[in-house]
Amino acid sequence: MIIFIARRLVISFFVLLAATFIIFVLTALSGDPLEDLRQDSSPQKALKIADRVERMQLDDPVVLRYVGWLGRIVRGDLGVNRDGQDVATLLGDSLSSTLQLVLAATVLAITVGIVIGIVSALRQYSGFDYTVTFAAFVCFSLPLFWVAVMLKQYVAIEFNNWLKDPGIPPLVIGLLALLGGLTFGALTMGDRRRRLISFAVGLVISGTLFTVLSATRWFADPGLGTPLILAFGLAAAVGFTVLSAGLQYRGPLYAALAAALIGALSSQVLGSALADPTWLEIGGLLLLTIAVCAGLGYAFGGLQRQQAITATVLTGVFTGGMVFLDRMLQSFAAFATTVRGRPISTIGARTPNYNGDFWQLNLDSAGHLLLPTMALILISLATYTRYSRASMLEVMNQDYVRTARAKGLPERTVVVKHAFRNGLIPITTLMAFDLAGVIGGAVVTENVFGWRGMGFMFTKGLQEVDPGPVMAFFLVTGTTIVVFNMLADILYAYLDPRIRLS
Repeated sequence: MIIFIARRLVISFFVLLAATFIIFVLTALSGDPLEDLRQDSSPQKALKIADRVERMQLDDPVVLRYVGWLGRIVRGDLGVNRDGQDVATLLGDSLSSTLQLVLAATVLAITVGIVIGIVSALRQYSGFDYTVTFAAFVCFSLPLFWVAVMLKQYVAIEFNNWLKDPGIPPLVIGLLALLGGLTFGALTMGDRRRRLISFAVGLVISGTLFTVLSATRWFADPGLGTPLILAFGLAAAVGFTVLSAGLQYRGPLYAALAAALIGALSSQVLGSALADPTWLEIGGLLLLTIAVCAGLGYAFGGLQRQQAITATVLTGVFTGGMVFLDRMLQSFAAFATTVRGRPISTIGARTPNYNGDFWQLNLDSAGHLLLPTMALILISLATYTRYSRASMLEVMNQDYVRTARAKGLPERTVVVKHAFRNGLIPITTLMAFDLAGVIGGAVVTENVFGWRGMGFMFTKGLQEVDPGPVMAFFLVTGTTIVVFNMLADILYAYLDPRIRLS
């Protein structure tokens, strides 16, 4: 392993060295960095030109300028841009903005896309599979700039207008109920009678739910409350127990249910502590949740102790997330008032000069992140869904999966422990490129939504023929791609024992 990593690092170093030289030369020769000053009519024109020539070393050949840049990089100095601003400071601001924008979207797209793709593969040729396939192709075909504009119009502007009187018309309730029924029916396996019963149940539940939400004007002053938190927590407990240990042993299930119950009750006990917390306090509560849930899993797990700890910790974290979401929703009405009834923003990363408590500040950030996150998720989600489905279908037809079934192993064990692990190998390659690529920023999304991230810094550097910001961008993205691809190679050996790195 050490030899493999060392060999990859040496090769990657020389690849990056050659790539930096090419990028520097292409950027420096792509235009005239003095073009804007040549059109300047102020008396200081000559002085400005001389100052920029000296700062960018334009009197030296391109090769010497590259050698000078490389020497500064060795000393840890990224230099300055053509206006004299420190590139390291610009890089730090741009990188933090980009990570805030794309990291959550990418993680959500990977998680949800893989889950939907696997369920679609396990329900091959069902209504759910056809629906997912159709939706994936539609989302994958949509231009990102068009999606972003539509989101700004209908999810921000129209939605903000609707929040002034958040009543749902009966026709819309009927369509939403029909959609809920179709979803329930598509997720159900079995004969036509069973699917029709699921359709009817989904139709009634969805129709009743949206009717109640409309009558109570829930969207104007939302919240979950302890009963809903408990219901979601108990459902998560059953789901995580099925995935990790199955329901044949009661110990893991009891531990997970206890974690959900304690988590739901904590929303009442911790009322004062959650009034205006800090992120440090939230992190401490998260660590406490993990410790308590691990203790519950250890105490109730019995022979399935390891699986019980996994299911209990996941249930506790999920229930804690529901409590966190409930507290944010309870602050929504007050936050909407402070932003003049426009909680969903269409541009920028935050409201200028906005002050509020912990929940209002996070709602402000969430309101600015919602639209670009949705735009990025729609495209990436379709990719991961299709790749996950294809990979899972290929693995499920392998001989070792049929052998596992022939041995009498439960279907959960066959899917989770045998098929899923090997099905992740192609997805790992896609994840490595995607996670490394998003560090470079989402250029189109940043332009549409007014984010000043890595993509903005890169395009501005190219337009101004300024190698400093462009090379800083390339150093971060190039290094990230090398590191993530090396991590992907290491994960291959973990996912498939037949792969060796020596």
